[in-house]
Amino acid sequence: MTGDIARAIGYLLVGSATLLAPVLDGRVHETIAAIGTIAPFALLAAVALVSTDGPLFELFARDGDRDEDRLHSLASFCFAVAALAFLFVALDLPLAAFVAAVFVLTAGNLGQRVVVSRIPTPVAGASAFAALGTVAATAAVFAAGRLGGTVPTSPTVLFVVASGALIGALVRTTLSPFDDSLVLLSVGLVIWFLLGLGVEPSLERLAIGLSVTIALGYVAYALGTASVTGTLSGVLLSLWAIVLGGYGWFALLITFFGLGGLASKYRYDEKLARGIAQENEGARGGSNVLANSAVALVAVVAYVAAEGMGIAPVVFQFAFAGAVAAALADTFSSEFGGLFDSPRLITTLEPVAPGTDGGVTWQGAVAGATGSGLIAALALFFFDFGPLATFTVFGAGVLGMVVDSLLGATLEGDRVGNQTVNLLATLSAGLGCATVALVRFV
Repeated sequence: MTGDIARAIGYLLVGSATLLAPVLDGRVHETIAAIGTIAPFALLAAVALVSTDGPLFELFARDGDRDEDRLHSLASFCFAVAALAFLFVALDLPLAAFVAAVFVLTAGNLGQRVVVSRIPTPVAGASAFAALGTVAATAAVFAAGRLGGTVPTSPTVLFVVASGALIGALVRTTLSPFDDSLVLLSVGLVIWFLLGLGVEPSLERLAIGLSVTIALGYVAYALGTASVTGTLSGVLLSLWAIVLGGYGWFALLITFFGLGGLASKYRYDEKLARGIAQENEGARGGSNVLANSAVALVAVVAYVAAEGMGIAPVVFQFAFAGAVAAALADTFSSEFGGLFDSPRLITTLEPVAPGTDGGVTWQGAVAGATGSGLIAALALFFFDFGPLATFTVFGAGVLGMVVDSLLGATLEGDRVGNQTVNLLATLSAGLGCATVALVRFV
């Protein structure tokens, strides 16, 4: 057994102490229960900070810990668990969120270490983290229920845990092992948020959502249209679209992911020679996926919470469709339009070199309008939109494409990056479409 695997097993055993919470809750005085839930992790953190040798140090020490002669990584983990325990005791963090967050990280880390020792690739490690983290955390939440804790229904548990595991894998991919406390807190807070929405998906929809999104994620990575972080982001967003919105929402989103990814790969060598190619051989990274999909993600979550906010849910349906239409319109405009000569700056119409921020071609505009029209047609079919609503989505997509070019010509470069421009463009489209919905369709 390697040191990494032994260390991961050690963290899993430490994390298992979270199951004391349901055992103590309701069986002893609440003060004693609170102390018993928090104290083990606080005490172990204190021990870790003074340990310089011995079995505990040898088991948990990473290279950085050995350099500093302290178990800072273990202490950081224990303090983070203690913080979640405090939220559980004092601020009504759901037991499921507390237990699941710890097991997603610890069991996911163990799965990642075991798999990477045999298949040393980033995608294998991230997949193992998400898969084993989901399975182990789901089992741990059910165990907490058997021990006397209050936990949600099985489909809800599986949905929030799978979402948390994907978030954990995504965050962990971009951070170092010393930042695992951030992963832990991120997963716990996301699961808390999802549970607060009160979503109770059917087992059938959840099973279909997980199966379809995982399969499409594999295809996207295998075809090279998305990086590891891009794949994880796409799988998470697609899962939320299916479970929180419905199959129609997923159809719009996957059309953008699929066609947008293929558009990035189209005539890639020629784009590379012209200096307009996506980095990483056209594979979209997590930041790109999130920049183009963040508004749609907020819209699908807001759709679930709309009645509680006193807003008609259809408003967020329009916002979602408009944002996705803008994302595909902008992608088509840049990926296809950049292959043609004689672009002109959108603000002055003066000729500029290919790849210049804010440079447009009429061919790109046509391609972008086609992309927007495609999403509008899907909204017509899946959302049962009428002609005016469909045209609103189309117009929002074109608006987003134009805003992207205007921001590219005026702000992109020294002031803001491309991802920020993409986010603002989709935001303008989503807000524009939602505004029309409020005025005309509500």
